[in-house]
Amino acid sequence: MRDCKCLNCYYPGMDDWNDFRLILAVQRASMLTAAAKALGIDHSTAFRRLNALEARIGVRLFERLPGGIYQATLAGERMAVAAERMEDETLALDRDLVGQDHRLSGRVRVTSSETLAYARLTQHLAAFRQVQPGIEVELIIDNRVLSLSRREADIALRPVRPKEGDLWGRKLADVAWAFYGAPARLDERDGPLSGLDDLCNHPLLGWEETAVGIRAADWLAHTAPPTAFVYRTNSLVNQLTAAKAGIGLALLPCYLGDREPRLVRALSAPVPELTGELWIVTHVDLKGTARVRAFFDVVGDGLARERSLFEGREGQQG
Repeated sequence: MRDCKCLNCYYPGMDDWNDFRLILAVQRASMLTAAAKALGIDHSTAFRRLNALEARIGVRLFERLPGGIYQATLAGERMAVAAERMEDETLALDRDLVGQDHRLSGRVRVTSSETLAYARLTQHLAAFRQVQPGIEVELIIDNRVLSLSRREADIALRPVRPKEGDLWGRKLADVAWAFYGAPARLDERDGPLSGLDDLCNHPLLGWEETAVGIRAADWLAHTAPPTAFVYRTNSLVNQLTAAKAGIGLALLPCYLGDREPRLVRALSAPVPELTGELWIVTHVDLKGTARVRAFFDVVGDGLARERSLFEGREGQQG
């Protein structure tokens, strides 16, 4: 009788890390198409590899359910847990090695929301390239919170205080929100808002009705009646464009609205309930990496110097 407890003894042929990556990706996505996309391979390749793996070890790892759903069997769950441990060890080693990199060269992966990248971030990335031409910047525009532990990005600009204990960073500014409209609409047609209780008398731009978990969208949906909305989109940049076109009033972060010459505030004061934060964060293992430190110094400090714009104080001047 064998005493060895390793997976390769239980399931001969499980000696390829790519097999474990495939199992973990399918278990996380519950669909083969999404798993293949996460691994950077096509669906047919993932299909062949999974079927060949199950045939080789003689164990069914996933039940194929209607709708393309893949549900892990007990064996599949056990392998996925082992694969996750292997991934954690690999990522920890990778972060440890990168964290000791003192060269001002190589690539830094940064994630940001579409709105911040459109309005403020890009000019600071240009400044960063001027002083650090040896560092390549890869910007991932994504409103999701990407995992820094899994190296989905090296640095994140986030609208909320990080809760993960393995992250390190600093707050750059508070972020204020206000209502904006085209001057012609406010001066000639509807007039400015007299207060938040006047929202029902103005055409509003909002998020699509299925949007959940967006603080401003949730607040607006509870504050204004559904009949006030004349246009919906899941993009704040498009809401900005629609407001400039005179379709209606948009609720925007002040750093996006206050610098737009074709918009004015419909109500002078920001909405106090919506004040948020802007943070720059990285994984604690990467804070000693030279290119990460350089990014914090140039881009982080540059954004922090615009604190009055982020906090909505520029729009109230004069």
